[in-house]
Amino acid sequence: MTPEEYAVLSAAEIAGLVRAGEVSATAVVDAALARVAERNPAVNAMTVVLGEEARAAAAALDAGGVGHDGPLAGVPVVLKEEYDQAGQVTTLGGFGNSTPRPADGEVVRRLRAAGAVVLGRTTMPEFGQFPFTESDRYGVTRNPWDLGRSPGGSSGGSAAAVATGMAPIGLGADGGGSIRIPASACGLVGLKPTRGRISLAPLRQHWYGLVVLGGLTRSVTDSALLLDVIAGSTPIDRWQWPADPMSFVDGLERDLGRLRISWTTKPVMPGISTDPQIATVTEQAARTLARLGHRVRRTQPRWPVPTDAFLPQFYAGMREEAGQVEHPDALEPRTRTTARLARWATPRVAELAVRRSEAVARLVDARLLTDADILVLPVMPLLPPTVGFLDGLDTLRAQLRTTPYVANTVLTNVTGHPALSVPMGRSLEGWPIGVQLVARRGGDGLLLALARQLERVAPWPVRVPDLAPLS
Repeated sequence: MTPEEYAVLSAAEIAGLVRAGEVSATAVVDAALARVAERNPAVNAMTVVLGEEARAAAAALDAGGVGHDGPLAGVPVVLKEEYDQAGQVTTLGGFGNSTPRPADGEVVRRLRAAGAVVLGRTTMPEFGQFPFTESDRYGVTRNPWDLGRSPGGSSGGSAAAVATGMAPIGLGADGGGSIRIPASACGLVGLKPTRGRISLAPLRQHWYGLVVLGGLTRSVTDSALLLDVIAGSTPIDRWQWPADPMSFVDGLERDLGRLRISWTTKPVMPGISTDPQIATVTEQAARTLARLGHRVRRTQPRWPVPTDAFLPQFYAGMREEAGQVEHPDALEPRTRTTARLARWATPRVAELAVRRSEAVARLVDARLLTDADILVLPVMPLLPPTVGFLDGLDTLRAQLRTTPYVANTVLTNVTGHPALSVPMGRSLEGWPIGVQLVARRGGDGLLLALARQLERVAPWPVRVPDLAPLS
């Protein structure tokens, strides 16, 4: 298998080839490592490349080891720097930790049991606090569609790795749009699942319910396959969601009937305008859904205000995270400032915010998802920013500058609803534009099935771009 052949294969295709014995897991990993060597220098997506470990895992699969006939048999995956992995430091994007973890987190354990091979780890801004991917430790990660642009964040390293064909699956986390934003910026499928759908173990909670784990892929089928593998809560998880009776892959082909779909380009946060190109792509998505037979109507929603819940949860989460690292003095200045500013966000304040988030969730159900099964809106109101767009800014100015990029995503982190970014078009400059689908809590499978319908008929961007020059 050549690196070029590997780069365009889906996870489902790779696993099928390995299970059938048509290609070895070792050949897949060799092609993946060659692709990383070829593409990573331009985008800087990988923090650690685990060549020797990945080859050993592939050899064990080829010898009939655990996962050799699993749903992800031989599939290379990459992990964002906040995932616990045995023998690796969970850096959280910075210098705060230095001791390798003794064991895999629950999601990584499930990936390995399904036959996945961990290829390496990916960049993130420290603590995932911004929707871009730059850090003092790892430098700038670039968007493969335009190397002068950001891939978004905070799961930007995983997004860049998947978009360039280094791996068909990149694991990320979403606390304010951190899966959906890079999925939109890099032309990928990115699901923020229902809160409690995927275990956070060994953590009980993360940012008081804002953060959920998930992944980025180049196809809806791969996203459903990944969710089948990693879904499921554990007794340690504060929030838990029951398992679906049908697998997410099988659910892609079910008859959805005629769904009620509301769409809008009105940003969730006031005082922000949607870029005309993004508005056009969103309207085109709505028209496509109507052609598929769904009942589609435009709406100007009266959005619930999420900030009075989001800010205490975010600041309390950042404060606690800063207090848990081994070397707090080694954190970036902006991170240390955020932790200092968060002294007011005590556990009591955060728990009040959690109660407020449930009230906001009820408002979403009552105002937006009573007369509609699905809500459609842009992932971001703006096109991807240039790299370095926060250079020289202090904490508060940086947070203010990034607010428009998370304007449409933080609401579902507050409420726990599932939200899916699907690539629906490209700007005149050639940058991908994602559209966001939102469903009731537990409706992850419905989102994936609807996205599969769109995938069959919509003009999605090329799956693996040639690396674009600096703009």
